[in-house]
Amino acid sequence: MSEPEIDAHYMARALHLARRGLYTTDPNPRVGCVLVRGDVIVGEGWHARSGGPHAEVGALEAAGDAGAGATAYVTLEPCCHHGRTPPCTDALLNAGIARVVMATRDPNPAVAGQGQRALEAAGVGVLVGVLEADAEALNVGFFRRMRRQRPYLRSKIAASLDGRTALANGDSQWITGAAARADVQRLRARSSAILTGVGTILADDPSLNVRAAELAEAHQPLRVIADSSLRTPVDARTLGLEGGVMIMTISGDVSAHRQLADAGADIQVVAACATDARRVDLDALLVRLAEREINEVLVEAGAGLNGALLRAGLIDELIVYIAGSVLGDTARGMFDMPGLANLSARPEFTLADVRKVGTDLRVTYTRA
Repeated sequence: MSEPEIDAHYMARALHLARRGLYTTDPNPRVGCVLVRGDVIVGEGWHARSGGPHAEVGALEAAGDAGAGATAYVTLEPCCHHGRTPPCTDALLNAGIARVVMATRDPNPAVAGQGQRALEAAGVGVLVGVLEADAEALNVGFFRRMRRQRPYLRSKIAASLDGRTALANGDSQWITGAAARADVQRLRARSSAILTGVGTILADDPSLNVRAAELAEAHQPLRVIADSSLRTPVDARTLGLEGGVMIMTISGDVSAHRQLADAGADIQVVAACATDARRVDLDALLVRLAEREINEVLVEAGAGLNGALLRAGLIDELIVYIAGSVLGDTARGMFDMPGLANLSARPEFTLADVRKVGTDLRVTYTRA
């Protein structure tokens, strides 16, 4: 193999290791590291949990003395500052690493090229950009938050062949099959937060938590309810479960604040929507979540909230599970939004992935 092919081969292995932290590293990025000396892997590591050892440290510990003179393949620029753990650049230099290959620079302003410069200043050879797109895709929410102070927003919708999400009476359990519902558990587990509207809370009383046995090690995402007038019942099922619940509101009702806080909710007052003062400003809601180190948000809501997010241009990724059934023209649609006067005004998405999940089809679109 040529040198570029060798670098890509070992970086692919580092990315494989990084994915082991998919459900557990939040709010930190998922990072993997492979140490290679000659043509032998002498150490491997990945970041498993926030506050725990970084990928480089794990790989260096596995390599021991064999790390001296090795090449380190790491999926994100090594940190050069003291956070919850010491700088990884120091650990690499102290171990005598000769070369560092990075998939991508760290967008965190506390790093942002400084790790690369520290290594180069010490005489270490550095290469940046190997499988960069794959590395950014693995941490799409972290990159979005660092670059734009917003989390990455996915909306998950289960629909029939005719694009309906529930009968006219609200009955929607279950449109899709067991395999699709298990897949949604994995989407929840990789998310920093689950966002829904108070209408869904009132209609379905959902749990919105991760409860699959095989995901027992996953963190519980923050459950966020957009509730402009604080209609969330104090006995809502989601309030009694493990993990945090945040209610975003524009209401100043002191009594409702106190009752819901006593039930376990974190009440956050945000700005009202500029075009409808009765509703929460969804952009302000996302800014508040980014301030709480929320990287990826999964929307599990009805047509009202999904329509509002779509109209505001805030949906980054749309995942639709399509069942092989038809619900009819009186059933509820995916998005509550006014009709368009012309096609040029339509929101557009780019097809990113199609796969079969059990008896259903999962179609993924990203914002065009």
